[in-house]
Amino acid sequence: MATDPRRGRDARLLDRRILALAVPALGALVAEPLFVLVDSAIVGHLGTAQLAGLALASTALVTVVGLCVFLAYATTAGVARRLGAGDQRGAMTLGVDGMWLALALGVALAAATWLAAPVIASALGATPEVAPHAVAYLRWSAPGLPGMLVVLAAMGALRGLQDTRTPLWVAAGGAVVNAVLNVVLVYGVGMGIAGSGLGTAVAQVGMAAVLTRVVVRGARAAGASLAPAVGGLWSSARAGGPLFVRTLSLRLAIVLTVAVAADLGAVPLAAHQVVNAVWGLIAFALDALAIAAQALVGHSLGAGDVARTRAVLRRTLAWGVGAGVVLGVVVAASGWWLAPLFTADAEVRSAVALTLVVVGVLMPLAGWVFVLDGVLIGAGDGRYLAVVGMVTLAAYVPCALAVRAWAPDGAAGLAWLWVAFAGVFMAARAVTTGLRARGGTWMVTGA
Repeated sequence: MATDPRRGRDARLLDRRILALAVPALGALVAEPLFVLVDSAIVGHLGTAQLAGLALASTALVTVVGLCVFLAYATTAGVARRLGAGDQRGAMTLGVDGMWLALALGVALAAATWLAAPVIASALGATPEVAPHAVAYLRWSAPGLPGMLVVLAAMGALRGLQDTRTPLWVAAGGAVVNAVLNVVLVYGVGMGIAGSGLGTAVAQVGMAAVLTRVVVRGARAAGASLAPAVGGLWSSARAGGPLFVRTLSLRLAIVLTVAVAADLGAVPLAAHQVVNAVWGLIAFALDALAIAAQALVGHSLGAGDVARTRAVLRRTLAWGVGAGVVLGVVVAASGWWLAPLFTADAEVRSAVALTLVVVGVLMPLAGWVFVLDGVLIGAGDGRYLAVVGMVTLAAYVPCALAVRAWAPDGAAGLAWLWVAFAGVFMAARAVTTGLRARGGTWMVTGA
């Protein structure tokens, strides 16, 4: 049967559009975990206790910020739908409301994190040697939380407008500033791990200021109000509620993984910090395709184009799995030379290298999961994602607890832990999102 040349041309055009959104989004997303990688590399040379403290503190901080990722995802989906329906002013209003909500949440969470830092460190299993370093990092980084959340909301608005280049440049600039400040404050000023937390906070606040200026300029051009509206704030919070639950299930799985790593000992915990930082870097890279899917699916459903929505689903899934294969090979082969960049401890190096092989083998599955997640978020299917998120968490918990009870010490134990997380947990997510995508219930059209 002859191939329809128009279908092939449309597929190529769609591929170019996906890449035009995903490549800049990749740069912006990769810049974020680079904050953690830079912090890990700098703090790691202070000592194993400091690196272990960073592992616990950064997990808590990333969990707080990660739970608020609905500020980006819900804003992207809502803005994209309004844009697809031709409502530019409404799109910008949603973006502004999301940023006001982010600022309010950020101030409250910053205060709570500073006050609860010792309790958080203890709850994550910090030993007396590790706890002071975890508390120091948490308290010095807490003032940056309002900036971090405003960055999420602003980037979500810009992605919904199909502008992924501005977030790229801002995130890249923030990563450079973070690296410089960390070196100066940790070693130059002599603040130790506290300097790493302060440097990250200052960089995030600066990023928020730049992105706020960009969104405000766009809102004024569209005639949208800059004042916070109670109705708009409530609408943003309500739209993000299911995504909060969905993200909560993911963060609980990650926190459980860290807690199990802590029970396995100081060496597996320190190695887990490095592996988790690499996972975050690669996962966010794959998530760039999910960002493109969110924007394109939201826009096409807003315009009432179901056929294009299906085409976006097919093409982004192909890109996701393919990217997972390539990145998986790189990750699996990189452990033996990557580990020495983070630590001089031979046992930690061995654990990092072995576990990164496991992560690399399972990376194609992650590519499939992240893209499907992005498609359903772009469609506004948050309620389904919330329900199945808790189901997949329930499937993962006994696996993680089994690792804690029966896994051997050292590198082998950490490798089994990542088999449970990157294998069992991701497979459960792949099944639940895949079954949903095969149907049409999630494809609701209109603004």
